[in-house]
Amino acid sequence: MRESQSPDHDAAALALGALGWILADSARADRLLALTGLTPDALRGGLGDPGVLGAVLDFLASHEPDLLAAAEELGIEPATLMAARERL
Repeated sequence: MRESQSPDHDAAALALGALGWILADSARADRLLALTGLTPDALRGGLGDPGVLGAVLDFLASHEPDLLAAAEELGIEPATLMAARERL
C-alpha cells in the first residue's frame, strides 16, 4: 500500500502538471517567462521551490482562460489549482 502524500507534495505535483501544460505551447511559455521575470535556467532550477511553483499558479490565476484550460487538461477543478497555490 502506498502512503498518502502530504498536501504540500500534492500542491507541488499540481503546479508541476500545470507547468507542463504551460510549456507545451511556446507562446504561453514565452508569456510565463515575460510576466514572471523567470529565465529558463531559473525555472529549471526552481522546480522544487514553492515560490517558483507558486509563480506558475499565479500566472494561471491572472488569465482565467488559461486557468480553465489547464484545469480541464489536468482533469481537476480550477479551484483545486488555486487551493494548491495557497498551500505552496
